[in-house]
Amino acid sequence: MTLFTLRMILVIKGYRKIAAFLSMIEVFIYLMGLTIVLDNLDNPFNLAAYCLGWGAGVYLGGIIENRLALGYIVFDIIVDALEIDLPMHLRGKGYGVTSWTAEGKDGERLCLKVLAKRKNEAKLRKFVTQLSPKAFIISYEPSRYNGGFLMGSFEAMMKISK
Repeated sequence: MTLFTLRMILVIKGYRKIAAFLSMIEVFIYLMGLTIVLDNLDNPFNLAAYCLGWGAGVYLGGIIENRLALGYIVFDIIVDALEIDLPMHLRGKGYGVTSWTAEGKDGERLCLKVLAKRKNEAKLRKFVTQLSPKAFIISYEPSRYNGGFLMGSFEAMMKISK
């Protein structure tokens, strides 16, 4: 199940060749495990072990995928308009930042859209909240990309893995 979880995530993210390779290993392990269980249906411990292994595999697959942190994350950040230096600080750390001013309930605000690698999500969130503790932050994983900062390296990476 660990390989199944990783394979599905890789397919969704466009890593088809790696996912196809993992599926071969996955089906081999699955068939071997299933053979052992089906040959010994009279032993309830085998069934319980198989079920436990299945659940543990899903859990472990999620942990591994989270550590791999494939892909990119987009942050929408809204801060007080006086925090005009925030985009410069973020760009200094290597993040792609687009900023504009907007009108909020309590007056003028600075809005930022920041693109980062998923593995840097926690580090970026911590950096922003250190500079602007009252920042309103929404993060999400985009499903499609076209142009923009970092996309040249992203598109090259995707061609290699497909």
